Amino acid sequence: MASVNFPAVSTVLPTTNTNTSALNKIASDQKSKSFATFLKDSLNEVNKAQNESDNLTTKLAKGENVDLSQVMITSQKASITMQATIEIRNKAVEAYQEMMRMTV
Repeated sequence: MASVNFPAVSTVLPTTNTNTSALNKIASDQKSKSFATFLKDSLNEVNKAQNESDNLTTKLAKGENVDLSQVMITSQKASITMQATIEIRNKAVEAYQEMMRMTV
């Protein structure tokens, strides 16, 4: 069996970041966006997905010309975003409860 020689990681991946200005811009944009704003925007996206799913489902039920696969895809997207939101909420509540149990 022949041995395989892999190059060192430092030769494959550069040790310095050449695009620091882009990373600094992203970091400053993230700093300016507060947690409350982020949370509000995320919940608005979940609501938007739910409303879109409801609209397509209603159109399908009324017999309007809608692609069934599109209705199903939209419905699944809305379901997945809602489940993810619920899981994030549950983890946040668990973290809060764990902090409340800590003794100082």
